[in-house]
This record gives sequence, C-alpha cells and structure tokens, in this order.
Amino acid sequence: MRQWRALPASRSVVSLQQYQELFAKPEIRAAFLASVLGRLPIGMSGLAILLLTQSASGSFAYAGAAVASYIAGLASIAPLLGRIIDRSGPARTLLVCGFLYPSALLALCAAVLRTFPMLAILGLAFAAGASYPPITVCMRTFFHQRLGEERLLATAYSLESVLIESIFVLGPMLVAFFVASASPAAAVVSAALCALAGALLFARSPALAHWRIEKLRRGTVLGPLAEPGFPALLAVVLFYSVAFGLVEIGVTAYASEIGHPALAGVLLAMMSIGSACGGLAYGSRHWHMRLSLQFALALLLIGAGVGALALVANPWLFAFMSTLAGVVMAPALTIQSMLVARISSPGSATEAFTWSSAALLTGVGGGMAFGGTLLERAPAAAVLAWAGVAAVLGAAAALAWLRRD
Repeated sequence: MRQWRALPASRSVVSLQQYQELFAKPEIRAAFLASVLGRLPIGMSGLAILLLTQSASGSFAYAGAAVASYIAGLASIAPLLGRIIDRSGPARTLLVCGFLYPSALLALCAAVLRTFPMLAILGLAFAAGASYPPITVCMRTFFHQRLGEERLLATAYSLESVLIESIFVLGPMLVAFFVASASPAAAVVSAALCALAGALLFARSPALAHWRIEKLRRGTVLGPLAEPGFPALLAVVLFYSVAFGLVEIGVTAYASEIGHPALAGVLLAMMSIGSACGGLAYGSRHWHMRLSLQFALALLLIGAGVGALALVANPWLFAFMSTLAGVVMAPALTIQSMLVARISSPGSATEAFTWSSAALLTGVGGGMAFGGTLLERAPAAAVLAWAGVAAVLGAAAALAWLRRD
C-alpha cells in the first residue's frame, strides 16, 4: 500500500505553484471569480433561516425543522436540475432559478414575520431550497470538462472547497452583522439579493461559454446511481454530513447557552477558516495515499475534532478548537469530488455531482433536525458529541465500502 510522500524540510506546507498553473488559464480564472457572489447564500441562508425562525417561534426544534425543510428542497430537486443541465446546458436553468430562489426566500421571510402556520413556513423553506441556482455543480462539471490532468483537477476542487469554506467564514459573519445591527430578516433579504445578482453574473461567465453537452454513453432511469461504487459513496457522504448538521446547530446552541447568540456566526467562521487553510494545503500537493484511505482518515479526524468540542466550556478555547476541528473538512469535500469525478460517466457528470451534493445536504438537514430535537432535552455538548460519532461512522463506512483509487 502506498503511503504519504515525505516532504523535504525546505518546502513549505502550502505551495502556490499548482494554483498559479491553474489560474494561468484565463477561462478558469474568469469563471471562478464570476461564481463567487451567487454562492454567498450557501454560507448565509441556513443560519439566517435558523435564527429568523428561532427568534420568531422561540424554539430550536421549529427552527431546525425549517432549515431541514430548506435543505430537503435543495437535496431533492438538485439531481433533476443536474440531469436537465447535462441534456440541455445550464443557461436556462440558472436564469429561472436566479429569479425563483430570491422570490421564495422573501416569501418565507414574510411568512415567518407574520406568524403563518408552521406547515406554510416549511413549504416555503422547501421551495426556496428547491430553486437555489446550481452554480457550484456547474463549476465542478466545468472543471471536469476543461482539466484533463488529474493533478490540476484536484487543485481546482480544493480551490472550490476553499471558496465554499471562505463563504462559510464570510456568510455567518454577515449574518451576525445583520442580526446585531438590524434583524435576522435583513440577513435573509441580503441572501436573496446576492443570489439574484450572482446568478445573472454567472450566466455570462466563460463556464457557460465553454460548456460542452457530452453524449451519454449509456442511459438508464437511475443515471449515475447505476454506476458501480456510486451508491456506496453516497452512503458514506450521508454518514459524515449528519455530523456537519449537528455541528452547525450545536455551535449555535452553545453560543446561546453562554448568553451570546450572535457569537455562533463567529465560531462557525473560525471552523471554516481552519477548513480553508487545510484545503489550501491539500490542493497544493499531489498525495499518493489511496483516495478511499484519505477519505476515511479525514473523516476520522473530523470526528475526533468536533467530538472534542463537547468537552470545552471556555469560549476562547472553543474558538481555537473549532479552528483545529475544521482543518480536514475542506480536504474531505475535495476527496469526495475527486471520487465523484472518477466514478461518473461522460454525459452524466453534473447529475452525479448533484447527487453527491444532495446526499451531503440531506445529511446536514437530518443532522440539524436531530440536533434541534435533541436540544429540547439535552445541552449543546450532547449534540457535538453525536457529531463526532456520526463522522467516525462515516470513516468506518469509507474503509468498508469504498475501493476506488
């Protein structure tokens, strides 16, 4: 079995050479920059909906259910959007979603503030999630089409993970700013406006100009779900993404328990800073350990890191430990994308990435719903401990079920 390659002492942990090589391609650079604004709601919407619903209802269980419904919308409709994009290209889908998503978010905000029945709030949250513009999966498919060399593809996916984690730094901080200076509703409205402007901007990017509609080698109703190894990968993703959902609501509850609810955004941002640093380091080098083993190791370290947060009471130490716990999160997401790229067939790549994202979001939503229910009878520490267990179970599943190298 191949092991990690030893690094010379003279070399830094993060090398920029591969990132410079990637950004030397003008179409990659332009498409990447064009995608940023439209993806800010990834780091804003979930937390903003959570805080908006919790402040209006006074219940973390209701708030967790609203966010879970939002994420269920994302997860359930995304594969259909991915299949449509594989068959006809992304332009029309992006433009339609670019208008539907902010409309649904604004309607959700109004329903919460006017104390509509919970069923109506859950329905609007689902509609908002279902119409989110699929910019991220479009970028991953674009990279898959444009980058033939796997070394640069790994760097591109690492950069994608770092961008998402950076959004999870900026997003919660923006939410915290709006909560402190105005209200959670202002954060929801801001996310809606970013999505509208971002989708229109990305629709004019080189990612769409250079898009190839690839011929499907073999078509089945199941699409990429029929690919060997793909269902096992989705099962692993479900396991560890539950931990992400538990962490988000657990950290939010911890901040409330110590009397500083707005601190939740800062603590989650610290975790994302750690993740971004880990992602940059991972993407700067070529690793020789098998991808399945890398995945298992990353998930095991995530479990140890988030589980340890259950033992921490001091907010300063909690922030430091959150940063450490996040270091392997972006590498885990990068490895997940690499495995999807290896397994998926030409002509179904976008749908495969949407199934992968759907599994991730389903786990996050389930974790948040379970965490919200658990908080009705247990402290935040219990939620964080369960997050550690979920990630370790994901590591065990990766070792048992994944053989793609």
